[in-house]
Amino acid sequence: MSHLLGADERHAARAPEPPTVVTTGEAIVRRAPDVAFVSRGREPPSHATGFADLAPDLVAEVLSPDDQPGEVLGKVADWLSAGTRLVWVVDPLRRVVRVYRQGGSETIVTADGGLDGEDVLPGFACPLATIL
Repeated sequence: MSHLLGADERHAARAPEPPTVVTTGEAIVRRAPDVAFVSRGREPPSHATGFADLAPDLVAEVLSPDDQPGEVLGKVADWLSAGTRLVWVVDPLRRVVRVYRQGGSETIVTADGGLDGEDVLPGFACPLATIL
């Protein structure tokens, strides 16, 4: 999916390397998303090592059979409270994606639908059939 995010050079999408640090209140939480988008000008320096201190604009987490629902929702809450604007939780087994937004809304996209970059990645569209 990360190659799909890089399709539009106007927005310079890429997965942040190194993984990112999310600060939630007093706690520092280290999170390494499966896929992330960081808009141009916000990405960590290419020579950075360790965890970068930023919240990506968009995060995609792909569920594995071992993932626990509470842990996944905890990650979503951490990303959103740190400033991530859009979180996609991809469930390949159920063939759906749950879309969480900074404002608190949630949408379920089924296999016959598609992902939309919304205002985070304008112009991005991806039919779920191409990734599930």
